[in-house]
Amino acid sequence: MELLEAKKLTLAYDQNVILKELDLAIPAGKITALVGRNGCGKSTLLRTLARLLKPSGGAVYLNGEAIARLSTKEIARQMGILPQSPTAPEGLTVRELVAQGRYPHQSWLQQWSEEDERQVARALAATNMTDLAERPLEALSGGQRQRAWIAMVLAQGTEVLLLDEPTTYLDLAHQIDVLDLLFKLNRDEGRTVVMVLHDLNLACRYAHHLVAIRSGAVYAQGAPGEVMTERMVNAVFGIGSRIVTDPVTGTPLCLPMGLYQAPANCDLAAAAD
Repeated sequence: MELLEAKKLTLAYDQNVILKELDLAIPAGKITALVGRNGCGKSTLLRTLARLLKPSGGAVYLNGEAIARLSTKEIARQMGILPQSPTAPEGLTVRELVAQGRYPHQSWLQQWSEEDERQVARALAATNMTDLAERPLEALSGGQRQRAWIAMVLAQGTEVLLLDEPTTYLDLAHQIDVLDLLFKLNRDEGRTVVMVLHDLNLACRYAHHLVAIRSGAVYAQGAPGEVMTERMVNAVFGIGSRIVTDPVTGTPLCLPMGLYQAPANCDLAAAAD
């Protein structure tokens, strides 16, 4: 049984089909990256996995149970989602934002508890945000702000983290900072991470499982070394490429060609060894 999976998932807006009978299995305890062209359905798929969108066909299963049958609070206790470009009320501090992650665990009988306090402190520490806990969100850098939002999701204490383009609008240093954090959370705590990424090389470097989406369907899924091929890049992104080995990580490295053509005497694979 898979931790999170979609079977024959279909979703359409009016007559526009976004996802078409899509089958997907997310491996537990791994980092999965969803890649594909703009408008291919990556973000729609992520939102449907989190039950933020209702499919017109098929179903999503969490630990073998259809999420359509689960309560919103139960889903929030098992899956945390960070949408693209989230917003918060002005003046909210980092600690106040992170505390919102504990709301799924609140009830009329059980208000804020010592366990909630521990989870907030743990999430702040895991994201290196403890020293910035009392600072307003608008006073943070882009990378710090993204860490604060990730801390909020962590405070939910969920097994699964869903992140929609967590590195968007960040410079390279902050992108690496955020992805290193997610990699560490997966490695140290066994969190299952599913994220939408645009950068193929960062996806190959950080993900254990790669899913290439084309026109609302899964074109290929598996280990980056199996999925990241010149054929896939051409089919999914519509461009030529050379796939070589990253000399630092040993993961696939995509060199897009586009209109550029490498000199005839340039052996790219040899140059990367």
